[in-house]
Amino acid sequence: MRVGNCIFQGDCASPRRGRPYTHVEQSEYKKVSIMKISPCQSYHGVIEECRTVIMPDGISVFKIYFVSIVDRQTPERFEWGKNPLSKEEFIDRFRAMPYEGVGFVTAFPHIAKVFRYAPKSEVLLHVTAFKPETGEAIPLDRGEGYTEFACLAEAVIANDEFKAWALAPSVKDYLAFTSSEKDLPILSNTKLAEYVSQNA
Repeated sequence: MRVGNCIFQGDCASPRRGRPYTHVEQSEYKKVSIMKISPCQSYHGVIEECRTVIMPDGISVFKIYFVSIVDRQTPERFEWGKNPLSKEEFIDRFRAMPYEGVGFVTAFPHIAKVFRYAPKSEVLLHVTAFKPETGEAIPLDRGEGYTEFACLAEAVIANDEFKAWALAPSVKDYLAFTSSEKDLPILSNTKLAEYVSQNA
């Protein structure tokens, strides 16, 4: 928690538990916590369509959201209409892969993430990723103890899908839902770097 030029570190519930926050001067905090920022590309996600795919086991079913990222220098890597792999080929390859469960897929030409409601605890959402062109798994570990969750389109779709799952009385009702989101731009891809630079 920040107050003026000071930062208070500790459990947010500390006052109610009788444990006071630790008072840390801003200058001291800066010495131990400076993020390393790397440049990133612009982001404008476009959700093109959603198709429901039943897997060969006859039980597993996934809603596949096809998403492109437009206005980048290599559109053949990020846009479905300009990538050598067609959506039909992606579906055929996906059905041949050993994915089981009920959930949804966020399919970009360069990465696909498979989200499923956990078989051992269906109130949780699992995620894994692979390269559409090869089927090779993509690790989501991003170092420093962090795991990649989502880009904007993935996060928005996951939010809509999980809410639909929560409210649906049955799997059949859940499968009838499709997110209505389409256009998802990020207005600035430099604000974190600017913030850190201004406060370092």
